[in-house]
Amino acid sequence: MIVSLWRVPVGELPSWPLPPGIRPWVVRRRATLATFWVDYRPGGDLAYREFLVALAVRQGHRLTAGCVAAWVDDERSLAGGRALWGIPKELGTITVRTDSRGALGELTAPGVPAVRLTYRDVLRLPFRLPARGHLVQQLSDGSRCRVPLRITGRPALGRGRVTPGPGAPLSVLGRHRPLLSAALRDFRGVVGGPADSGHA
Repeated sequence: MIVSLWRVPVGELPSWPLPPGIRPWVVRRRATLATFWVDYRPGGDLAYREFLVALAVRQGHRLTAGCVAAWVDDERSLAGGRALWGIPKELGTITVRTDSRGALGELTAPGVPAVRLTYRDVLRLPFRLPARGHLVQQLSDGSRCRVPLRITGRPALGRGRVTPGPGAPLSVLGRHRPLLSAALRDFRGVVGGPADSGHA
């Protein structure tokens, strides 16, 4: 998993739909985005690759996140993500190639100019890092769904660049550099669980 964190002018955000009552978290007229390139390898429920964009949002006084765009290369992941959690997955062709120092990635999909990733490690940390969070998504019936996330892996800090082709919907990433990028190797993750049956 390669993660990059971005701060972009709120006026440059695409018109991504958000659930009612959810709004972008804005500080000094900038919103916060995170991009994820993920290679889910055999051993879990499904093996596939994903490129996902999450937006930091406010739900009342709470700070959380919502997935605003995602592409996968597996139809089962697409159907499950949409039906179970309201994650707006689309089909694409995704490559994530890794070596001992970094990674290269590429997304191609209908209507989306090619998006490319370059990443190199700078500092590897000598421990496994656990993390928890959740997404707030809107289901097809209009209700909100809280999607728990639990993950652990071996982290490294690095330098990353995500380069989209010209045009919507991801050109905002081409106009800015990420604040930071990191890799999470040998990661284990769980999406959803008993808590996702309730509405947010």
